[in-house]
Amino acid sequence: MEKSQMQRSIASWLYGSSPNWRDSSIFLQRYGTLFKTSLVGQPIVISTDPEINYYVFQQEDKLFQCSYTKSAVELSGKQGLMGNGGSAHKYLRNLVLSLTGPDKLKTKLVSEVDIITREHLHRWTTQGEVEVKDASEIMLFIFIAGKILGMNEQEALTLRGHYKAFVKGFLSFPINLPGTAFHSGLQGRKSAIKMIKYIFEKRRSSKEKANEQDFIDYLLQEIDNEETFITEDTAVDLIFFVIFAAHETTSSTMTLLFKYLTEHPDVLRQLKDEHENIIRNRENKDAPISWAEYKSMNFTHKVTNETVRLANIAPGIFRKVLKDVEIKGYTIPEGWTMVVCAPSVHLDENKYENPLEFNPSRWKDEELHGASKRFMAFGGGNRMCVGADLSKMQTSIFLHYLMTSFRWDVANKGNIIRQPYLNFNDGIRIRVHDNNKEIIA
Repeated sequence: MEKSQMQRSIASWLYGSSPNWRDSSIFLQRYGTLFKTSLVGQPIVISTDPEINYYVFQQEDKLFQCSYTKSAVELSGKQGLMGNGGSAHKYLRNLVLSLTGPDKLKTKLVSEVDIITREHLHRWTTQGEVEVKDASEIMLFIFIAGKILGMNEQEALTLRGHYKAFVKGFLSFPINLPGTAFHSGLQGRKSAIKMIKYIFEKRRSSKEKANEQDFIDYLLQEIDNEETFITEDTAVDLIFFVIFAAHETTSSTMTLLFKYLTEHPDVLRQLKDEHENIIRNRENKDAPISWAEYKSMNFTHKVTNETVRLANIAPGIFRKVLKDVEIKGYTIPEGWTMVVCAPSVHLDENKYENPLEFNPSRWKDEELHGASKRFMAFGGGNRMCVGADLSKMQTSIFLHYLMTSFRWDVANKGNIIRQPYLNFNDGIRIRVHDNNKEIIA
């Protein structure tokens, strides 16, 4: 791929369907891999340099700190994961790891994800054409709302309706007037926060024994601990953002899988072979997935990595400059915002051969579960996505049952655009069939 073509590809990932994305590629060609521009009215410095990007992650809380646009911070909550840095962020991160950490994945979540995945895939077989992004969002949202807030399905679906408005305003001009995306997002956040606080109050006043599986009970204990800084408002912001992060990006990955697997039947065959082999090696063919089986899904992990590499679901990772920084002859002033452009790494022909090609086998000799200079889909440094391992496990279990218990065909390929997050215009729709039932024509 020629350099100019690569630059246009990177720019298109970062700016998506914007009519000015070709102008953005001119920025890359004219000013190189580090340049200043603006996003939703906010001046920023964009880095498409892999070495600079890695350096930014390694200097977290020293020279740089997580800080998104004004709209994103206000909508996600100033007291949660996005609004805190340093020891406060580390503390909140550890709270979330009590829900999604390795021990919980192994002892609880693998079986719980197994159950809800099978349940929803069976539902899909009764629904005719299924719009994958919407249906997978519902599955993931019901799961995380239940784990965190102890919500039943209907309550979770009501809460999800408020999040839909929030997502549209996440990266928008912070103009709080009726009719704007930001105003709609604020209204969605307000309604969602009201539901979350109601559950807090109800759980706090309840005389019943707390459900140990509910994250909210754990947070209530932390709030009552005199040695902690966490308040109820902090806990609410934390919950609000974790629920968003736990369903939005993973559902995009699941949706893209259908596109890539349909276009690459050879990859689909290898996936089926891996998962059918897992079934063959079981004593009980109908047993749920075990932790050992999940960890053995080597080709599946490669498919997941390759999907998120190409998807670049988060086109930019934002960091505030804490003090003047000298980088490659440039001074970036204190208070400015830097945007680490992950697509510049993932689509770099010097990092990946034929970078625009979907090729899971390229991960043969690569680390599959970490972050590096070559792979930043889940961020990096001490702000690497706290839910990355849960997301990978959910995707792998989803693939397992698609390969072994169900079959599917694509009813509509849809269109994929970026605004700036991935948007599946017209929907990727599929029909799912149970392998144990005959198809009635």
